Amino acid sequence: MQYGKILPARFLARPNRFVARVEAEGQELVCHVKNTGRCRELLVPGATVWLEESPNPNRKTKFDLIAVEKGERLINMDAQAPNQVFGEWAQSGRFREGLTLLRPETTYGSSRFDFYWKSSKSRGFVEVKGVTLEEDGVVRFPDAPTLRGVKHLEELVKAHEAGYEAAVCFVIQMGNVRWFAPNDATHPEFGQALRKAAAAGVEVLAMDCTVTPQTLTMGKPVPIKL
Repeated sequence: MQYGKILPARFLARPNRFVARVEAEGQELVCHVKNTGRCRELLVPGATVWLEESPNPNRKTKFDLIAVEKGERLINMDAQAPNQVFGEWAQSGRFREGLTLLRPETTYGSSRFDFYWKSSKSRGFVEVKGVTLEEDGVVRFPDAPTLRGVKHLEELVKAHEAGYEAAVCFVIQMGNVRWFAPNDATHPEFGQALRKAAAAGVEVLAMDCTVTPQTLTMGKPVPIKL
């Protein structure tokens, strides 16, 4: 995926989960944060962040905060980006061979999954999760308890039992990582649900990304430790 006009800034503070105060081009700005997660280990005072300028002149905030530098690592933290890059990757034929349909936001049971797909050989549902939490090259999900995430995994199991293929894809919004694991310390129930889903036949994928200030591109599979 490609962003529009980009500029660097220095992170100052985050008054609430929707906005941040930054310094860019010699002035202090208030920008929209495109991730409502905690991101405490990313948004630290003085960190270099990257902003996208909105073309909409009627917006309250002119810029969106989309990426942050953590040491030498550039991490995309746009919560909408994982679905977009997964969609581009799947449409290119690298998710399922012979893909004939990839429909976003499709309801099954009491959940709405990110995508429903059909191919010449299969049909199924996939849920996409963006991953921004990293420590010593190990990436984990979630960074905060997610009852919704647990529910999605349970519904994927039900869909698989009903004859659909089912998958969860963790889109790691950075590159050069060692492995992916569920964040049992923060939300043990999610880790339990993920292991149970994998044992029941739900496919678990973890893919890294190539990140630049202007782009996010799906990369290669990352080892998974459940």
